[in-house]
Amino acid sequence: MNHQVSVVVHESRWQRALVLLGIVVLAFNLRPAAVSVGPVLDEISDSLRMGTAGTSLLTSLPVLSFATIGALAPRFARLLGVHTTTLISLVLVAVGLFARARVDDEALFLVLSFASLAGMAVANVLLPSLVKLHFPDRVGLLTALYSTSMAIGLTSASVLTVPISDASTPAGSALDWRHGLVVWGFTAVIAALPWIALVRHDRREVGEPAAFGTAGVARTRIGWLMALFFGLQSLQAYSIFGWVAQVFRDAGYSAHDAGLLLGVTTGISIPLSFVIPRLTVKVKDQRVLLSAIMVAYPIGYLGLIFAPDAGAWIWATTLGIGTCTFPFILTLIGLRARTPGGTAALSGFTQSVGYLIAVVGPFGVGALHAATDGWGIPLGILLALCVPQYLAGLAAARPVYVEDQLAGSSTSKV
Repeated sequence: MNHQVSVVVHESRWQRALVLLGIVVLAFNLRPAAVSVGPVLDEISDSLRMGTAGTSLLTSLPVLSFATIGALAPRFARLLGVHTTTLISLVLVAVGLFARARVDDEALFLVLSFASLAGMAVANVLLPSLVKLHFPDRVGLLTALYSTSMAIGLTSASVLTVPISDASTPAGSALDWRHGLVVWGFTAVIAALPWIALVRHDRREVGEPAAFGTAGVARTRIGWLMALFFGLQSLQAYSIFGWVAQVFRDAGYSAHDAGLLLGVTTGISIPLSFVIPRLTVKVKDQRVLLSAIMVAYPIGYLGLIFAPDAGAWIWATTLGIGTCTFPFILTLIGLRARTPGGTAALSGFTQSVGYLIAVVGPFGVGALHAATDGWGIPLGILLALCVPQYLAGLAAARPVYVEDQLAGSSTSKV
């Protein structure tokens, strides 16, 4: 029988409460930098004179940052400490968000967006290892809490960006998108406050380092299965977050209503993000749960292709259910490793390789839309990609540990 190895961190009740608070407020801030752009994409594009390539790149920056900078997160954590690295990442998020709302140059806006998203990427990779380190026996519950907080942040940015922008816009003027984006910099500053106190954890031994890094995970079958599944689900999610509001706007909805529909897509993940991680830990066969989630994708995509206006609220809801493969795989990351170090390595490999796969999604959807002057072909391709995503998820749902596969790989070479 397999048993996970728990590294116990001795903390007072107050310290554990502070860690819990830090994790929850951190998670809230890991999506607004990315999704707040979608509802005001037209206004940003017009204001900065972006072409098709620029807007497609902007919607692709989240996955680009996760793929490139996220891969370095475990190394940063080993050099600086996981808590110090988390604090620095939040500072980077805040600085990038404040600065990009004040520039008028397209290239500088993209660079500053990438900087804020890079901070988001590092923290995103470290979250599962923080849970494994401080709450090794509560992986399902803590993943449920932080993924729910992440969903709340995601939905808040989707729904509130346009109203905040509108409230700061003089009557008769074009929508002022800057105020709608900058507000999320303030929430990042607030989120950084608990981590100022938590950096002291890095001055003492709190757990064992990983005996392998992301390169070690690359020698395992579970590592590649997780990366493929994560990549395809991220491709779907960021294509939806980046473009579905525009799909609804092209179907005749206003910027405000399209933002609300995007809010429905992201909002349905709030209750589901609390339920799915706990179910993932408890169910005997995780493949059944995966099937129940993924069946929603075809309904949403087919609806958007054939009747984007008639059933908009239904399609927005079902696509949101489909994107809840994200809390599912976040929980799997914690369940497929035995130690905090192993979790960090698996998380780093899964997300960095996964986001390299995902980067073609938002950019490709934008390019195909520009080339075909419609949404049928890009949405049809997203629908087709549900098949390999489902198959990879089924394989990753089998109960194995990355350390065991790595040990087996090393033994076979002796």
